[in-house]
Amino acid sequence: MYNFYVFIITLFFSLFLTILITKKIIPVLAKNKMGQRILADGPNWHKEKEGTPTMGGVSFVLATIACFFIFCIFLKSDTKEIVILLNVLAYSILNALIGIIDDFAKIRNRRNEGLSAKSKFFLQSIAAILFLISLRITVNINTELYIPFVNVKYDIGIFYYILAYFLLCGFVNAVNLTDGLDGLASSVVLSIGLFFAFVSLSLINNAVLSFISAVLIGGTIGFLRFNLHPAKIFMGDTGSLFLGSMVVSISFVINNILLVLVYGFVFLCEALSDILQVVYFKITNGKRIFKMAPIHHHFEKNGWSEIKIVIIFMLVNFAFCLLSYFGIGTI
Repeated sequence: MYNFYVFIITLFFSLFLTILITKKIIPVLAKNKMGQRILADGPNWHKEKEGTPTMGGVSFVLATIACFFIFCIFLKSDTKEIVILLNVLAYSILNALIGIIDDFAKIRNRRNEGLSAKSKFFLQSIAAILFLISLRITVNINTELYIPFVNVKYDIGIFYYILAYFLLCGFVNAVNLTDGLDGLASSVVLSIGLFFAFVSLSLINNAVLSFISAVLIGGTIGFLRFNLHPAKIFMGDTGSLFLGSMVVSISFVINNILLVLVYGFVFLCEALSDILQVVYFKITNGKRIFKMAPIHHHFEKNGWSEIKIVIIFMLVNFAFCLLSYFGIGTI
């Protein structure tokens, strides 16, 4: 019953605060000309989005921080739960700060390029390494790798941390790549939040999971009110890097880091499509696998509307979330 209270209270405040903050910051961002720049080589119909306020992700970042304090003050959580959640939140905020720096650079430079790819990945690497070190020190995570669906564990030693590092950096950037259509990243994250809400309330007795699923649902629904096509605001790297961190962190909360490859299926496909496109382009001297990458742009080029892509991608990801139910194991 306790987890249910955690979920309901957190969901209410996350939803309410995200809507309130987003509504307040849209005119502020617009007044200060903090608008999105559109890539010249992107779909030409996206040029009409030029100038739409960005950095809107700060709304659900602030809402999540506020909910964390409510979680600590008013809810009866033990020290270990608070420490785990603090690790997740600190890691996510670090990535949000990287996103803020990147978004400000884009606005200052008046183009859709902020930090260089190397600089951004370097900062993300530091955040990931600090997260893993902190988990090791504070909650003593071990190096046993759980294999979903076959219910076996292998102690892989130092390779656990290497794998964990690549999953952390990979999925943070995968969510960032997915944030290319109105409401797409938020909707896919919503499917993950809904799934883990069900898991936390029916299968795994874990207040941290209840909290994370609640802020993901409340934050994304609240933001989608302004971000669905035609979007009044974009989350920017501030939001996408934060959500990516939260999504991949769930796998550490449930001690099943490989499961993110299943419940984050759409994000995985987005990242792989981009990698395959770049590699194939280079080795074939200009040929392409997809009409445009990441893959959501390929479907756009094939005539799919943004709304159709968002709905189908969300449903596909939710189907893979349901599949991951059979690979969760036990904490």
